[in-house]
Amino acid sequence: MRKWLKRLGIALGVAVLLVAVTAWRLWSYYSPTTQRTDGIVYGHRNGVELTMDVIRPASPNGLGVAFMVSGGWKSQKAGEPPAWLMAPLLNRGYTIFAVCHVSQPDSTVPEIIEDMHRSIRFIRLHAKDYGIDPRRLGVTGGSAGGHLSLMLATRGGAGKADAEDPVDRESSAVQAVAIFYPVTDLLNLGTSTENLGDGGPPKSFVKAFGEAGTNIELWKSVGRECSPIYFIEKDLPPTLIYHGDADTLVPLDQSERFCKAANEMGCTTKLVVHPGGAHGWPSMILDLEKFADWFDEHLKVESK
Repeated sequence: MRKWLKRLGIALGVAVLLVAVTAWRLWSYYSPTTQRTDGIVYGHRNGVELTMDVIRPASPNGLGVAFMVSGGWKSQKAGEPPAWLMAPLLNRGYTIFAVCHVSQPDSTVPEIIEDMHRSIRFIRLHAKDYGIDPRRLGVTGGSAGGHLSLMLATRGGAGKADAEDPVDRESSAVQAVAIFYPVTDLLNLGTSTENLGDGGPPKSFVKAFGEAGTNIELWKSVGRECSPIYFIEKDLPPTLIYHGDADTLVPLDQSERFCKAANEMGCTTKLVVHPGGAHGWPSMILDLEKFADWFDEHLKVESK
């Protein structure tokens, strides 16, 4: 009996030790050492400051990733985006730019898209200050953040050489994309629970599109302008999308059609379907490791 109890005690001790070591490793992994500067103003919208938080890892790799802080086109405020959420990227050495915007309906979706372009131009103008290569910028986000990422991927481009504001002279193009369940086609919402079947905008976001939200003729134009699927070109940056097949808010069809159209043009895209995944799933943080792999593959090679 004593031998059995001794062995049980040793086994329990080893188990407790393994749990403690695992917990410590997880805590260390998701609590990376960083240098953080919150609330950097990159512009203004409707009299409100547009801000981003710059999170630098302990060992920077000289590359940056913009994190579109947006869900339902609503954004957090300066200092709120948690560093642990981007831990897989920070641990690989990526400097993270957590880009916030004025939330809808105080800012319309077209205005938010415009401001996201400005954020990339601002990052590129100050790339030297942040120790990153302005020729190699990645972008990430989920849902509305994924949509904004694709708007940058499809419509990002050169600034105006003669612009008075030096920010506006820079390019808003990005060189790699890794995102979750984005809206890609606002004019064809398919089986989404947001689809009223009247050809109009998502029912919960009518006010997010200003006048176009209640003017169907205007909506046809604005909805198209805000849909990345209509602006895919052969130079689309490498794009990775994770999407759940049980998502009723933004159906998988949104990503499938985008990737199909992009692949037909010879673009580099990859769609990973999460079985049973709704509009988000518990293991998403683990998927960010694959995002880091994607950025490693496509950003660590200098752009031509």
